[in-house]
Amino acid sequence: MRTTINMNTPACSSTSASFVPQDLDATRWENLGPLYQALLERPLKCPGCLEGLLLDRSELDAAANEAHATLYINMTRHTDDEAVKRAYLSFVENVEPELKKIGFEIDKKIAGSEHAAKLDQKRYGVLLRNLKADVEIFRPENIPLQTEETKLATQYEEICGAMTVVFRGEEKTLPQMGKYLEVTDRATREEAWRLIAERRYQDHQKLNDIFAHMVKLRHQMARNAGFENYLEYTFKRKHRFDYTPAHCEAFHRGAEEVCVPVYRQLNAERAKALKVDRLRPWDLGVDIKGRAPLRPFEKADDLIEKTSRVFHRMDSSLGKMFDSMRPPEVPEGDCLDLDSRKGKAPGGYQQMRDRQRKPFIFMNAAGLQRDLETMVHEAGHAFHSMLCKEEPLVDYRHSPLEFAEVASMSMELLTYPYLGEFYSEQDASRAKRTHLEDLAKMIPWIATIDAFQHWIYKNPNHTRAQRTTQWLELDAGFGAAVDWTGLEKYREVVWQRQLHLFCVPLYYIEYGIAQLGALQLWLQARRNQKRALENYRKALMLGGSRPLPELFGAAGLKFEFGPGTMRGLMDEVQGELRKLPA
Repeated sequence: MRTTINMNTPACSSTSASFVPQDLDATRWENLGPLYQALLERPLKCPGCLEGLLLDRSELDAAANEAHATLYINMTRHTDDEAVKRAYLSFVENVEPELKKIGFEIDKKIAGSEHAAKLDQKRYGVLLRNLKADVEIFRPENIPLQTEETKLATQYEEICGAMTVVFRGEEKTLPQMGKYLEVTDRATREEAWRLIAERRYQDHQKLNDIFAHMVKLRHQMARNAGFENYLEYTFKRKHRFDYTPAHCEAFHRGAEEVCVPVYRQLNAERAKALKVDRLRPWDLGVDIKGRAPLRPFEKADDLIEKTSRVFHRMDSSLGKMFDSMRPPEVPEGDCLDLDSRKGKAPGGYQQMRDRQRKPFIFMNAAGLQRDLETMVHEAGHAFHSMLCKEEPLVDYRHSPLEFAEVASMSMELLTYPYLGEFYSEQDASRAKRTHLEDLAKMIPWIATIDAFQHWIYKNPNHTRAQRTTQWLELDAGFGAAVDWTGLEKYREVVWQRQLHLFCVPLYYIEYGIAQLGALQLWLQARRNQKRALENYRKALMLGGSRPLPELFGAAGLKFEFGPGTMRGLMDEVQGELRKLPA
């Protein structure tokens, strides 16, 4: 149904509650277009008129965002459903390009308004700064390239979602196979690892083709916008005003100097404990004392119930927020889809439905410790979304990714005192130790992926052979002390498992920056948990309304991520590891 608009709306009124019809079908451009056109044509006679436009535009953007989010959620839940995929791609092909075109025109109208400078800059400064950057880099010729890029990302998720193996007579998804990499029998681990690696390798040429096409598209976008390369373009596109590629390189150095030696010392201790001369890739997840793998839960319902108890013990308000996402508060599957199954896209995410202001958590749980970590991680994102959901401007309901990940990564650490809901005291100590050890692994991995992307987009005309060489050099510098003899072909394509490279390019350093912030919050909590949680909530309520250093500062954190900061935090991690039994 085509939307009817009241063109006689007073120019200065803030009518976001009535400007967008409650029953708007925002998946169709014929419904959205007239509303956006009305905004574009609205006269701006005073600062109040501009504020009204911002509020009405925010509510309309929220409706469009939610339409996209819902279609994406459905697609990732059912990558093998052609009708669902067609609905998502129809939005990508027919609605998103129009949104970008008219969005640019409205951005330009706002940025060029004589009243913009008269607005309260403390309130609107971040929004106007970001909007002006978007106007500067917008090029209409990039719209079809971005549409093609999104379609390629969908192909990647479809290929990965279809990956299964037959393990001892049973078909399993790759996430479901993860538990066999933790069993104490080495032959079983090797069998499982080789099955997974070979299944991924079957599609490596397809994924190489997709990625090569993506790199070409992304470089062309950057050139169209007047940038030398996609790296420079993306820093402005992602509104990275508070740090530069040089800061990222400092993070890479810190990871190599501080974390890699710790990680490789842990590798050496693991090899000694397992009584093997050299670790193989299937030796990295097993318990070094031969204990059975940690199994924190059986099914999704069990995970949900135990996680709820953790948050209620931590803070009653967090417990209530978590429970608002589960039955009977909402219908089954309305906010949580946790179990792994065939046809489901890989990975995990939290997606906010912006108009109803309701979060959705997606993951592929298989009963592993890392699934528990994913659950509380994504719950942290959901808390962030809910704590700033009353913010009138939708742009401010989404914080910069560098701080959004502080919200989630902090939860992985803040839940330590409550792991008894999942484990015995002994196994809770194991879980803490495993997680802290993983930090020494994760930070170098983040540096690897980020450095790999920097190289890729600084050298967009590289060959596949050159890309492989660069990957292997980075893995040699940052990776585990592992023997890959006879497995070289699998090592060459390990990067293809990292969804971010395909679907959200140059989004990965954020995890590293945020991890250092989360570790700082963890140190706060060890001194005073109540105060740490107060800082957590206070900062998250700001959403994206302040620059990054101020968001970190609101939580009592320093926005620093070079070798010096990293060394101090890793010293604390190592000190805690010395207290925990191996």
